[in-house]
Amino acid sequence: MNFKHPEVLYFLFLLVIPILVHLFQLRRFKKEYFTNVQFLKELSIQTRKSSTIKKWLLLLTRLLLLAFLILAFAQPFFSAKDSKKNTNEMYIILDNSYSMQAKGKKGELLKRAVQDLLEHTPETQSFSLITNSENYWNTDIKSIQKDLQNLKYSASPFQLDNLIAKVNARKSAFNKDIIVITDAVGLDDNQAKSFRKEDNVYFIIPEAEQKDNIAIDSVYIQQTLDSFYEIGVKLSANGADFKDVPIALYNKNKLTAKTLINFETKEKTINFTIPKEDFHGYVSITDKGLAYDNTYYFSISKPSKTNVISIGDTEKSNFLSRIYTSDEFNFNNFPISNLDYNLLEKQDAIVLDELSDIPQALQTTLKSFVAKGGNLVIIPAQESNVSQLNAFVSNFGALKFNTASPNEKKVTKINFNHPLFSTVFEKKIDNFQYPSTKVSFGLNSTTPSVLAYDDQSAFLTSLPNDLSSVYVFAAPINKVNSNFQNSPLIVPTFYNMAQNSQKTGVNAIVIGESQPFIVDALLSKDEILTVKNTAESFIPVQQLLNTKVKLSFNDNPTEAGNFGILNESNLVQNISFNYNRTESNLALANPDVAKNFKEIEDIETVFNDIQTDRTDTQIWKWFVILALLFLALELLIQKFVK
Repeated sequence: MNFKHPEVLYFLFLLVIPILVHLFQLRRFKKEYFTNVQFLKELSIQTRKSSTIKKWLLLLTRLLLLAFLILAFAQPFFSAKDSKKNTNEMYIILDNSYSMQAKGKKGELLKRAVQDLLEHTPETQSFSLITNSENYWNTDIKSIQKDLQNLKYSASPFQLDNLIAKVNARKSAFNKDIIVITDAVGLDDNQAKSFRKEDNVYFIIPEAEQKDNIAIDSVYIQQTLDSFYEIGVKLSANGADFKDVPIALYNKNKLTAKTLINFETKEKTINFTIPKEDFHGYVSITDKGLAYDNTYYFSISKPSKTNVISIGDTEKSNFLSRIYTSDEFNFNNFPISNLDYNLLEKQDAIVLDELSDIPQALQTTLKSFVAKGGNLVIIPAQESNVSQLNAFVSNFGALKFNTASPNEKKVTKINFNHPLFSTVFEKKIDNFQYPSTKVSFGLNSTTPSVLAYDDQSAFLTSLPNDLSSVYVFAAPINKVNSNFQNSPLIVPTFYNMAQNSQKTGVNAIVIGESQPFIVDALLSKDEILTVKNTAESFIPVQQLLNTKVKLSFNDNPTEAGNFGILNESNLVQNISFNYNRTESNLALANPDVAKNFKEIEDIETVFNDIQTDRTDTQIWKWFVILALLFLALELLIQKFVK
């Protein structure tokens, strides 16, 4: 038992006063003489005994009355079992990712969690609220009531370790109470290891009742025809028994095509044919699961000719002119001696065709060209210096040439999953006409091969970056050294290496991913590009690259949709944004992430437990009651005990 005012206990010395009064009574007895009557003598003895008992009872009650009164003023209490945590600061981590859009027993998981916070958080409770998209530091429930009611779903997936890092970054002399409200979709146990041991962690994991869900994962150009694109829409089904699901294709909000699909497997691809012109629309489905992944926005720009230059002997580059035809490409070949460096920045792809020496000025220009989004193809010459080649390719990534070997090799392996061939083959083949080389360099690279020899070494590899790719051959492919020019692989390989996906493919950027975008725009120093649609407008981070502009979007926009990139009121290019699909599979909920912490049913229970465990048990009222009880007892003794 502890006392709030222990100094009051010194008044217990006052208990000596009633004792002294009792022991040294100043009252004297006076003798009175009566007649010698026996009855009066007995009455006198009896009265004295009764008076002594009464005095002792009064002394006891007065002592107890005074003692309990003094103890009551000292305010005794029993300490709470978690009293040391009374100074803890409270942090609430609320998952507002799109998986919280799922419906539980009381409605959407996020809306139910917000309602519980509004109803059961004490008004006097100070806390900090951290969500995927918003932070509210040192606030209370009244101050953020409207913000909570208007809280929107975040395009960013729930990353518990990142939010814990934000909490831990708050410097404080006190420990923390951390309440995590999440459905645990996509979480792994490692994300919970960031909690500090001294902090008190609670998990509230609401569960979705309906876990079946269909998501549109991506849209891509499956085949390019003379006047049409055949686009593929890739969908995934998480659950079972999906029949007659409607899917519709819209261009500029006008219905273009509609059909029903059934899922015999978990993944399915639906093909649509659209005109070979500007497309700025979306594809959508209707299901009973999550709504956020039912629409996929995408843009396709009207095809324009691709600019390609090959640098090397004209005779060796003749095969490229048969691939890069005038109906789709602006192709030119220049020997190194006649090269106009001013033309390089205007190209989409550059082919270094067996240059025995690459001048330093050209190396510097090509490094800048790749950084601005251009594709580069490197075909080594048989007489190339290995050390000079390695110094050049080191500008683009981890790749190294080894000394040339005169052994003949066959190209037998195709990486069908590589983006270069992802839309070329309808099915995997293993009986194609194997090309071969007589002399080849060894290639050491950390990236997978695009084409490989029968000994698993790379014949063609790539060094990708955010905006472009550098493709490197292991051997010269002139007709003397190789028959690759006669192989059926030559056309799709070089055709796709020249294509810039942002210029000829589907533009559909995932919100929150650090994926830069290049647009052709000649801006003055004072001009800026704006990304805009009817609902939202923002200015991206932009970098001028001569005749191009590099855009970075960070976490913008906040909502998926079709947008236009504008220079003032002039449309530069269409672009589309989509939400990340990582939380579409509700079956990936991992409640075990809370196994080492306290898992609570709801927020009300958390606050009740904290209050119960940290509130001292006050018992001074009992001492007041006892003091009053003995006061009443004293009065009764005075009245009834003779």
